[in-house]
Amino acid sequence: MAFPGGNFPTDGELVEFETEEEPKWITVKLKDGSVLQIKMEIVSILRNGNDPNTGIPNYMIQATNIIRLVKVPKELIVKPKKGNEQGGQLYR
Repeated sequence: MAFPGGNFPTDGELVEFETEEEPKWITVKLKDGSVLQIKMEIVSILRNGNDPNTGIPNYMIQATNIIRLVKVPKELIVKPKKGNEQGGQLYR
């Protein structure tokens, strides 16, 4: 169930939706040799009145970007130093 948040107005109407097809991944090759994949996921849609000039409904869309690192050149990887307090782990 999607919910309004962030800068969504409180007086709008949350509209249920379904996507007609799975969002596509966009592959981006960076000049440093890294390869990223990015796609947008819609979280919620809010109908917020109508345009006063045209009468067309106004829709606000809450979305998030999903980014994954597909490839990174070995020379860009920096090994963590001993005693690093950040913890964390590498994952795929």
